[in-house]
Amino acid sequence: MASGPRPARRSRAGLVVLNLVGLALVAALVGLGTWQVQRRAWKLDLIARVEARLHAPPGPPPGPAEWPAIGPGDAYRRLTLTGRFRHDRTALVQAVTALGGGYWVVTPLHTPEGFDVLVNRGFVPADRRDPAGWQRPEGPVTLTGLLRPSEPGGAFLRSNDPAADRWYSRDVAALARSRGLSEVAPYFVDAEATAPGILPVGGLTVVAFRNDHLVYAITWYALAAMTLAAVIALDLGYPRGRAGGSDD
Repeated sequence: MASGPRPARRSRAGLVVLNLVGLALVAALVGLGTWQVQRRAWKLDLIARVEARLHAPPGPPPGPAEWPAIGPGDAYRRLTLTGRFRHDRTALVQAVTALGGGYWVVTPLHTPEGFDVLVNRGFVPADRRDPAGWQRPEGPVTLTGLLRPSEPGGAFLRSNDPAADRWYSRDVAALARSRGLSEVAPYFVDAEATAPGILPVGGLTVVAFRNDHLVYAITWYALAAMTLAAVIALDLGYPRGRAGGSDD
């Protein structure tokens, strides 16, 4: 019968479609793996740059002329600041640390240059929020800390409430407005560790970056190899002898 070869032709057409889909999937998976390799290189470079800042000698705090240029590349710069704390304008920002739940003590430091820098002096437990139990230097102080970008808005699922003086993030602009501060640096500073037994407890900045990109890259490449193997197995298992079906 003349219609005999049609099923074989349809079968070959289906095989071609499956091959094309499989190869497209392989290409996509290889692309994802390569993207993760590139992301890993970027992350390693980021970590190296942050490590260099963490171990560099501290410099002066960026002043008003430098504020417009402050960006993510300045995070974790070590700074040495001199000035007087404005304890009456301190804010408590809710925090969870290795020491448990409590608050960051954020106090403006008025510099000799005339501007203020919000300083995260450190952590106090929730049951020690009374300032009477903290160290409160009244004269000029010099401290070293890490430059941190502002944290606008609030924390995950919780927004800052300036009217109620409830803070979940160190939002520099909002904190400055709520404290009546005018010329304030657009960053804050995490103070370095304090002497044992003194509140607030400084030096609790966590500097950590997830770097799972190699695992993801291996996963994508493995899936690509498995898909390619499946395509090859499908081709090898195709019953090619049917291509010349008989007319009987």
